[in-house]
Amino acid sequence: MCEHNHHNKDKRHGSAIEDGHAHEKDHNNWNRRTFLKGLGMAGGAGMLLGSNAVSAMTASPFSFMLNNSPSDRVLVMIRLKGGNDGLNTIIPLYDYDAYQANRQTIAIPQNNALNLNDELGMNPSMQNLMPLWQADKMKVVSGVGYPNHNLSHFRSSDILHSASDSEVIDNSGWLGRFLENEFPDYLTDPPAKPPAVQIGSVGSILFNGAAGDTDSYAFSVTDPEELFEIAQNGTLYDLENLPDCYYGEQLGYMRTVVNNTYRYAEVIKEAYDNSSTDVNYSTSLGAQLSLVARLIKGGLGSKFYVVSLDGFDTHAGQLNNHNNLLNNLSTAVKDFYEDLSFGEWDRDVLSMTYSEFGRRVQQNASQGTDHGTAAPMMLFGPGLNGSGIVGTNPDLNDLDTTGNLKHTTDFREVYTSVLEKWLCIDPLLVENILGQSFDGTELGLSCEETTKATSLPGFNLNHEARYTPDGRTFVYYNLPNTKFVKVEIFNILGQPVQILHKGRQQAGEYQFEVMQGSKFAPSQYVYRIEVNGQAYSKVIAMKMK
Repeated sequence: MCEHNHHNKDKRHGSAIEDGHAHEKDHNNWNRRTFLKGLGMAGGAGMLLGSNAVSAMTASPFSFMLNNSPSDRVLVMIRLKGGNDGLNTIIPLYDYDAYQANRQTIAIPQNNALNLNDELGMNPSMQNLMPLWQADKMKVVSGVGYPNHNLSHFRSSDILHSASDSEVIDNSGWLGRFLENEFPDYLTDPPAKPPAVQIGSVGSILFNGAAGDTDSYAFSVTDPEELFEIAQNGTLYDLENLPDCYYGEQLGYMRTVVNNTYRYAEVIKEAYDNSSTDVNYSTSLGAQLSLVARLIKGGLGSKFYVVSLDGFDTHAGQLNNHNNLLNNLSTAVKDFYEDLSFGEWDRDVLSMTYSEFGRRVQQNASQGTDHGTAAPMMLFGPGLNGSGIVGTNPDLNDLDTTGNLKHTTDFREVYTSVLEKWLCIDPLLVENILGQSFDGTELGLSCEETTKATSLPGFNLNHEARYTPDGRTFVYYNLPNTKFVKVEIFNILGQPVQILHKGRQQAGEYQFEVMQGSKFAPSQYVYRIEVNGQAYSKVIAMKMK
């Protein structure tokens, strides 16, 4: 147990405060999310950083691959929240009669469509995207979806964010798993700059790590002014004078999370102040993208950004509302790339739209459309090396049993191409991130301009944490050949807790139970498998037995 000394002092930037009542409150409410809410760091402000890891770890294969990839490349994900109607976004000229027959009052007139080729036209409200199309900086991927499509907003969003099969519940995100492996010591030794930034609508699992934690590897902000206020007024918490017990360990974790938030707020504000916009953004989405542009041009160094445009759940009165949303999108993207073109920043920025689902082929009685399945994705940027249509157009006369389009491109095929051909990640690691292997789509992206990151150092170790229903935790790995192996557990402060194995092992599969026979309180830990000097690490969550 910790001894409570109500006369001890704590330090925050050199000022002293009484520790007694606050210490008791912290002890009774050790849950880190409760702690952060008490500091005003969670909830509406959306100012949460989160992760778990251990210090003194060598670079993981993911870190090697990213650090040796084209260092300035950025991915901007544009979420069209609510389920975008793909058929009124990219109009199926290849079967316009079937399209019009199903949408007597909301179909876009054929002669108003902006022709992309003989088969597809773009909604006329997206006129501002035509310069990008004509400049070879736009791709449309047709019929994007997945097998056994879920029509729930929440569940389908989770599937898109986790890259899981529809019947698999996975609370980690595909980019969260990527960053978790890249920064295994994120908590105790975070990178100098945030690896990802979410602006606007937050709360998705996209950047959650594989440990199933509720926090994210992204820095999230709903209002830039709140960000600046925290950067100016945030205080750093003492990490030295902590109780030598489990409570002190948890308190140190929570204070570190808050400190990292303050530090990131400062570097984000610095990047913002070091840049300016060169165009006048005029839409709500444009306001978010203008902030992204300033952070990119200001040298923040984050590789991932997410922005969001809400309102696409168009069950009623769709035509005008949807057209306005598409105008908002196209104007914002046009302004964004025009802004980035000053100084040629645009060459290193790839943007991609996504939405949880499309809409039904047939309009409903309320002049709108209901939840559907497949829909197009759009990508923007000079890195696409040419405009064009990718994939097979869905058949409007061959629908599923609910009257929805059958997908022709799995969304994870797009993810695969972005990871392999934009971020230049080795296919073996991409398969690890996505959980299975997918053929990529031909987006025109290329890693040929660099000879780096084409292969892994040493070999890729297959390893994972395994959990049993009765609360036991195991570290599993498959050793490809005879090696000297050390398997060790660290707590969230980077302190070694237990050595599971140390010595030479023959090729084969191995599994060791963590804290076997010990009464450990539930918490997050990190296992580290060292194989001939090369380290592999991952966060684990200890369960109550």
